[in-house]
Amino acid sequence: MTAKIIDGTKIAAEIRSELKDKADELKKKGITPGLVMVRVGEDPASVSYVRGKTKASEELGIYSETIVFPEDAKEEEVLAKVEELNKDPKFHGILVQLPLPKHIDSDKVLNAIDPRKDVDGFHPVNVGKLLIGEPFFMPCTPHGVQQLLIRSGYDPAGKHVVICGRSNIVGKPLMAILVQKKKGANATVTVCHTGTKDLAATTRQADILIAAMGSPKAITADMVREGAVVIDVGVNQVGTTAEGKRILVGDCDFDAIKEKAEAITPVPGGVGPMTVTMLMVNTVRAAEMQSA
Repeated sequence: MTAKIIDGTKIAAEIRSELKDKADELKKKGITPGLVMVRVGEDPASVSYVRGKTKASEELGIYSETIVFPEDAKEEEVLAKVEELNKDPKFHGILVQLPLPKHIDSDKVLNAIDPRKDVDGFHPVNVGKLLIGEPFFMPCTPHGVQQLLIRSGYDPAGKHVVICGRSNIVGKPLMAILVQKKKGANATVTVCHTGTKDLAATTRQADILIAAMGSPKAITADMVREGAVVIDVGVNQVGTTAEGKRILVGDCDFDAIKEKAEAITPVPGGVGPMTVTMLMVNTVRAAEMQSA
């Protein structure tokens, strides 16, 4: 069998269409959802990511601004700006683009954001509320994975979900989302990592296998049971074409696994489009919360 391709681009477009209606309703009440992004330095990937978020905001009618600090900006300057933005009513969401230069403590900056404006969902208050099932916002990539599963017909309820990767950005929050006794969750969740003995023995038990390891093609076909659903969060550059275009692969051996799995996400075009979309979801939600 050849797996069904879970099209993240299509599902993201569906969500954005629904979201535009919500943003339009807020505007009728005189409220324009506002997002501010803070970037330090000119890291090419960060510049590209912020540009993509700005474009998505424009498409949805969300007001956005980007504040750029030079690479050598002092930590105190960035913290002072975050504090100023916390008090600015035109911005409902604040995002600090990571990574920050090494001389700036990322945790200190993220922790300075008002939890009700923390649309990335990284503040300790939001992390704690996520674990008890009452988040202001869910982190964008894990929330996007959940939506991919639900909207493609693979509800995780009652399923054994195996997550490979325990990062604070994907693995841990995704576990916290899917283990809740809630609609779209209620799964049995196993989290694997570099200390897991006989990883393949665990991954072969998965009804839903999620790869978030940051290692190209780390999940091979022999690690996946027949008929599993595979979500590949990884994005790894493994070279460039003759034209200079980046060659991207996921954490899964896509070509081999698609012959065993029931469904699989591609890279690119799977989880990636969902991340920015869920940021927009959080921004509109922030505007709704703050105007209630």
